[in-house]
Amino acid sequence: MTSYVVELAGVTKRFGEQVAVDRLDLQVPEGSIHGFIGPNGSGKTTTLRVILRIHQPDAGCVRVLGKDRSEAANDQLGYLPEERGLYKRMTVRQVLRYFAQLKGVRRPDPQISWWLDRMGAREFEHKRVEQLSKGMAQKVQFIAAVAAQPRLVILDEPFSGLDPVSQSAMRDVVLELRQTGTTVIFSTHDMEVAQGLCDRVLMIHRGRKVLDGPLDSIRQQYGSNLLRVRMDGGAALPADLRGIAECVATGGFFDLRLADHSCRPELLQQLAARGNLEHFEVVRPSLRDIFVRIAGTEQTT
Repeated sequence: MTSYVVELAGVTKRFGEQVAVDRLDLQVPEGSIHGFIGPNGSGKTTTLRVILRIHQPDAGCVRVLGKDRSEAANDQLGYLPEERGLYKRMTVRQVLRYFAQLKGVRRPDPQISWWLDRMGAREFEHKRVEQLSKGMAQKVQFIAAVAAQPRLVILDEPFSGLDPVSQSAMRDVVLELRQTGTTVIFSTHDMEVAQGLCDRVLMIHRGRKVLDGPLDSIRQQYGSNLLRVRMDGGAALPADLRGIAECVATGGFFDLRLADHSCRPELLQQLAARGNLEHFEVVRPSLRDIFVRIAGTEQTT
């Protein structure tokens, strides 16, 4: 039986007349990496803050780590906010020790040393936070979120502002957290990051859930009407093919979006009958492609 670390049912959050989160249902399985994706202003951060009990919902139920009610301060929960918040005049070790002790860790130094080594920040432990680069300060803030070994870690835009090497290192650490049984929720507007890291994704647009589920299932679901074909020698496609909604030429191949996935067998027969078919592939779309399709549909309704 699946155990859920976070459960939201019909959650709505308003700020004045603005509905930031609209009747949101969500279940986050224990030990998973769950990505919250969507454009800026879509409601991702508000949803995270509802889970954290920073914001109280105007409607609906919130259950986190098995509890319907709790305080915002929770020793089993680690949080990396989008607005970084470190005490600039403290040294790195001092600020990490302070946050760990707030989470109930009596002797945090061994764990802090381990994380400083793991994140490549050991040489900065006696520097003041104000002396750090933006990327290094972000690593320190991340360590502050995980040093107390929480069951649930919530990261709001953790990859923002990091160079490619640091992004890769952060990705590896998040995967390691999952291997130890920690549940990770993170928000991002970068669909490529989410696609390379998540087990499950929640896609939010204008405060509403438009997609939620295992990443592989989502890509399979939305890829059934996308094809990539190539005729012998890169020849042009016949002009009168039926069932094609869109055709894009890409380096000798043609990417086709079908009007309906049921057209696929008929199209294969048409192409085979009209020439030598060299390549015929069902394409799994990227998360970015899926989101653009969904968001575009939302805007026209």
